[in-house]
Amino acid sequence: MENEIYPVEVFEGNDWEASLLKSLLENAEIESFTKDERMGVLAPWNVVGGGAGPVKIFVSSVDYEKAKEVIEQFEKSEKEES
Repeated sequence: MENEIYPVEVFEGNDWEASLLKSLLENAEIESFTKDERMGVLAPWNVVGGGAGPVKIFVSSVDYEKAKEVIEQFEKSEKEES
């Protein structure tokens, strides 16, 4: 089943980062969806990368490599701003 399409988690973090990254993915014509974004609004102090309830972004396995490049650029720019 090499051609099977399935969701792949590509990011987890706070609501703000996830929203920004989701927008960047959309600009690169990559469809994505989030999980646990409501938790990020209701209890943001619990939502940090690896925290109790981080917001997660998923993409199709077909778009994984392209999404990975967008995420690497995002993370690189985040480090440069810190």
